[in-house]
Amino acid sequence: MSDFKISPSLASTPLLDLKTAVQDLVESGVDYIHFDIEDGSFVPVMTLGTKILADLRPVTDLPFDVHLMMVNPDWLIPELIQDGADRISIHYEACPYPRKTLRLIVDGGCSAGLAFNPATPIPDLEYLAHYLSFLVILTTEPEGPDCPFLPAVLNKVKEGKKNQYLKDLEWVVDGGVNSDNIQEVIRAGADTVVVGRAAFQGGKISQNISKLRKQG
Repeated sequence: MSDFKISPSLASTPLLDLKTAVQDLVESGVDYIHFDIEDGSFVPVMTLGTKILADLRPVTDLPFDVHLMMVNPDWLIPELIQDGADRISIHYEACPYPRKTLRLIVDGGCSAGLAFNPATPIPDLEYLAHYLSFLVILTTEPEGPDCPFLPAVLNKVKEGKKNQYLKDLEWVVDGGVNSDNIQEVIRAGADTVVVGRAAFQGGKISQNISKLRKQG
């Protein structure tokens, strides 16, 4: 069994059960609680708002892992930090000045990450290395409720970990990860996996997380 971290995305659980779901995730031994904050423009969905961070913050001390799937996110970052975010990733495709945005996150006391859609190659990030703690590699496109896992995208992780400026970062794989493919994801070099339906299916959170750990 490999040593990797699990960050379950709350967007995949019924919103009426969020508090109970978080408590169950804590008991199951996950490493982060993942929040996808969307604007309906950068991606064609809007699932969670920002208030949910503040409401759930008293429930657990686990780090809140916030993935901003939105254009021009700078205005929202101070609010997210105030509401309890511990780490925030922004999309390279959505930020014309990523250094400015990453600096805003770090200056607020959070860890900063850059996320990349499947079609986006990883550019030269040496000039951003000072602010980066992690990279998020998306392995699905936002095509619908059952987006297919795209295994070819894992090559970004394999190749990226050879880069002297990127190899020591935390590499996160997000999208379609489940017990059938998690071993492939970990072999590619992922340090953390974001899981959605695989964590919550059947309402058996503890069993699902245990299965992911064993399969990875």
